[in-house]
Amino acid sequence: MSRAAVVCGLGGALPATAVTNEELAAQLDTSDQWIRTRTGIGLRYVVAPGESTSDLAVAAGERALESARRKGGSHTDTTAGAGADVDLVVLATSTPDRPCPGTAPGVAHRLGLGTVPAFDVAAVCTGFVYALATAASMITAGVAERALVIGADTFSTILDPVDRTTRAIFGDGAGAVVLRAGESGEPGALLGFDLGSDGSGADLITVRAGGSRQRSTGEPPAEGDQFFAMEGRPVFTEAVINMSESSQRLLDRVGWTPGDLDKVVAHQANVRILHAVGEQLGLEDKQIVVNLDRVGNTVAASIPLALSDAAAEGDLVPGHRVVLTGFGGGLTWGSAALVWPDIEPVTQS
Repeated sequence: MSRAAVVCGLGGALPATAVTNEELAAQLDTSDQWIRTRTGIGLRYVVAPGESTSDLAVAAGERALESARRKGGSHTDTTAGAGADVDLVVLATSTPDRPCPGTAPGVAHRLGLGTVPAFDVAAVCTGFVYALATAASMITAGVAERALVIGADTFSTILDPVDRTTRAIFGDGAGAVVLRAGESGEPGALLGFDLGSDGSGADLITVRAGGSRQRSTGEPPAEGDQFFAMEGRPVFTEAVINMSESSQRLLDRVGWTPGDLDKVVAHQANVRILHAVGEQLGLEDKQIVVNLDRVGNTVAASIPLALSDAAAEGDLVPGHRVVLTGFGGGLTWGSAALVWPDIEPVTQS
């Protein structure tokens, strides 16, 4: 067996404020039926004034570290501090607390990790898979022994308040896993990755203002350019194609077939996308994990939150063969495979 990164802890966090479809309908030209029919979403959570991405990232990180301790997946001497046994933090986010510096060092500091390496990864909805691959590679290379990988986003802070489409889709949240060095044959070992991008589609999922290109003009941003924008129809098509093809390439790489899979945990963008990916892979609905009806599209937090919910509810159990797959702005996509380990997720009560 070879050295591998092994999942040994899992946690999730949501803001306190829930927003129902009925509440959105009272503010915008929409309805519960319109939202559910097009997205499958019934509820999402949003940060309170003054609450940021790092706040959710810290909460999810704390819970993932606690989860790892419960099963002996990391150091159990709690007198050393909440994160004393982690020597790397990778945070996936497209809504950092500030454009500069990165958000991850502050998260590591608040978790009591001292001077461990910590950095952000920006790949929008594929961010968690990219961050997972980055941390796993550093573990297999011997650069780190234990890593905290967090996906966290607060898209409510960059949405146009009068855009019924984006406000219906997106919610805020964070999810995290702890990885430790282990062996490739044990449960929880990350068996392989498939990653890709296509920058020709950069304008399909974007915030046009606020970066160096717009700022260098010396002109104020055009109206609405400070908000998130997405071309729904082409994004739907690209998401289905790229998550399906990425998942199949990964299955071929690790020697599995779609029939071998117990669960696919895909980025929770839209229930129609999830079912279309399942159809492309020849899967049954029961093989597709869905939690977006309760949390919406939480961007980089989407996959770890779906994992946390599925494990807590008993829908994901030790021994399950699992593929994670995501698609997001960039355009980016990515997939990962593992056999699910015996871990107990820690979520908010």
